[in-house]
Amino acid sequence: MALTLHSMWRATAPYRVRIGLNLKGLLYDYVGVDLVGGEARREPYLGLNRQGLVPALETDDGVLTQSLAILEWLEETHPRPPLLPSTPRERATVRAMAEIIACDIHPLNNLRVTQALNRLGFKFGGPEQTAWIHGWIAAGFDALEPMIAQHGRGFCFGATPGLADCCLIPQLYSADRYGLDLAPYPAIRGVAERAAAHPAFVAALPDRQPDAVG
Repeated sequence: MALTLHSMWRATAPYRVRIGLNLKGLLYDYVGVDLVGGEARREPYLGLNRQGLVPALETDDGVLTQSLAILEWLEETHPRPPLLPSTPRERATVRAMAEIIACDIHPLNNLRVTQALNRLGFKFGGPEQTAWIHGWIAAGFDALEPMIAQHGRGFCFGATPGLADCCLIPQLYSADRYGLDLAPYPAIRGVAERAAAHPAFVAALPDRQPDAVG
């Protein structure tokens, strides 16, 4: 199966998909999309993703969008190694972890939102915008930390990486970009340390992507 990932090197949503593809051991072509320059909101990219967002994953039978949907598709079409545990209750727990990040943290801190805040007078890099970003990441991490402490054995759930880790590691990259203090989150930091030594996560790092800017 031929796969082409339309991504932006430091955007967290396609970063999740890169990790998932790597964990599944799948090869893919990479096409960089300049989000900051507005490339995603113009043709021809809009022909792939009408939202004008990344990621978009081209497959043999069409284009997929939305990172969690893509990761679930990967799980269904390439079930080994699994991104989700074996029982319905455990899968629900992992999905809840992933959605804390993908549904409750990330949407409030993505580029569209920070650009809107900038237009309202809360400038990029200013104290108000930084406080906004820190507040929403911390609220999510406050909920996620005890879940990982309870269920994790090195990764978010158990001893092997899965769907929640695909979401957490990119969000930690964003937290680091904005200088959030991670001292209150030892379980989350522990996952980060394990992921830093795992080749699937290393290969997905933003600065290792073809479109990375120094």
